[in-house]
Amino acid sequence: MASSPLIARSLAFLLLLAPAPLLPRAQASDAPADGLVQRALAAELRSARDPQHPMRYRLRKASPRFSSTKEIIETKDGAVARLVAINDQALSPVDEQKEQARLDGLLQDPSRQRHRKQVEDADANRAMKVLRMLPQAFTYTYAGAETGPGGKLQKYTFRPNPNFDPPDLETQVLTAMQGAIWIDPVQARVARLEGHLIRDVDFGWGILGRLYRGGWIVIEQEDVGNHQWRTVRFQMVMSGRVLFKPRVFDTVQEQTQFSPMPVGLDYVQAIRMLRAGPENARVTRR
Repeated sequence: MASSPLIARSLAFLLLLAPAPLLPRAQASDAPADGLVQRALAAELRSARDPQHPMRYRLRKASPRFSSTKEIIETKDGAVARLVAINDQALSPVDEQKEQARLDGLLQDPSRQRHRKQVEDADANRAMKVLRMLPQAFTYTYAGAETGPGGKLQKYTFRPNPNFDPPDLETQVLTAMQGAIWIDPVQARVARLEGHLIRDVDFGWGILGRLYRGGWIVIEQEDVGNHQWRTVRFQMVMSGRVLFKPRVFDTVQEQTQFSPMPVGLDYVQAIRMLRAGPENARVTRR
């Protein structure tokens, strides 16, 4: 899967506290989503499976005390990244040397990139489970039209569907979330999603882990050119524990400066491109 799985990729953060999946059980399907919601979520699923539109972009991750900025290129071998800034400052000569050595290591040992691709695919597959469940996991209520950066949006609120039986531990979190979703009615794509945990969520009867109520996520997407939608901002504030160890997530991720890449690009070519510097022409998000 060369292309980024959009909302599915962002929802993967909800699974950071979840254990490995158990055997699935029967799942109740009831109270289907509104037609526009259904079409939009189906479009997200198709986009997540699409290997034909790899991108190059800039990713900035920020927590309260640290930020990093990377240039990323998606390839058939998985994403390849080059660190370009720490705390919004260009790399020092020492840090730049370390980054070049890391890229040299990837070139000299292809197994590192294969391992990264395996982890990437596993995370994407787990997140896809959540994305597939969104139409059944919630009941949706139309909440009116609003104007977003790209034009008119249709807003829906959502709350847990009492008839939804999560098929595995990974989708258990959906039974404790409510929020709102904004949809571009022209392209039938999700422009924004806000979710809030309304109760604690236990994994494995609370032994394996727990997410605490009050946590929240915000996901924003945009058309970054040629009807290609990408997540441009993700924010999460969550707390919980795994095997009795506390975990806190307070992060903002912003993706900008998108430009299309050739289909079939391999990771060696991507490293050369990253080392050559930014492209002259880009499809920007604004």
